[in-house]
Amino acid sequence: MTLKTRLGGHTNSYHTYSVEEALEGIAAAGYRYVELSAVRGWTEHVPLEADAKTLGKIQRMMNQLGLISLSLSGHSDLTTKEGLADGLLAVDLCERMGIDIMNTAIGGHYSENEDEAAFMGNIHELADYAAARDIRLGIEIHGEITMSGAASIPVLERIGRPNVLINYDTANVEFYSGVKAVDDLPIALPKMVHCHLKDKLGEGRVWNFPGIGDGDIDFKQVLGIIEKGGYTGPLSVEIEFTGEPWPALDVVNQSMKTSYERLAALGLS
Repeated sequence: MTLKTRLGGHTNSYHTYSVEEALEGIAAAGYRYVELSAVRGWTEHVPLEADAKTLGKIQRMMNQLGLISLSLSGHSDLTTKEGLADGLLAVDLCERMGIDIMNTAIGGHYSENEDEAAFMGNIHELADYAAARDIRLGIEIHGEITMSGAASIPVLERIGRPNVLINYDTANVEFYSGVKAVDDLPIALPKMVHCHLKDKLGEGRVWNFPGIGDGDIDFKQVLGIIEKGGYTGPLSVEIEFTGEPWPALDVVNQSMKTSYERLAALGLS
């Protein structure tokens, strides 16, 4: 298998650590690409209000480590005006950093009791703002309304914007909808702009997202579906462990490295 995709490490895997520690760990693990996190109140590796000096410093770090940005994780609660404002700031960051995919979710990081009507009242403004800057939005498989690829397709149809697509998450689909990634992924593929490769251990809503190969998801089958479907967009490894408190830095680094090696053995690099 030789997938024509780019494989990155997601800095959210280093949730409680600095952007320097995240970028150094991702580069040392073997990744050449990175998904940067800019999520207010959760993982603020790229501050939403970052000035030119701050962005320049992050870009220089990436240059020195040989990393190229794949995407920006800019999750905010798009059912609120405050969340929309943060979404617009995240799109601005993408434009300033030369990133063409911004990942988000309907209800932000927590996604409980999502208000679809309120989301629909805001998403068109965000989509049009992004489209004017040649940026695509990846609505993550996350929460209630977009709990799976099958659930997300009709949402995209209601939004009706060609630059609003799916950021697939192989673990979230199982966590939120109880459907296996290998069964749901083929439905999402035609509308997929980005994909989180994330493992899951345990049934149902157990928050346990270990390194690739340490959970129950069959990544050989996942990658086969991606290859067969002709998807060539970015893939990003995200590890969220068992939530807070986060493991020690050396544990995170080793988990990212092992994940990279296991995916490389399946034909990714």
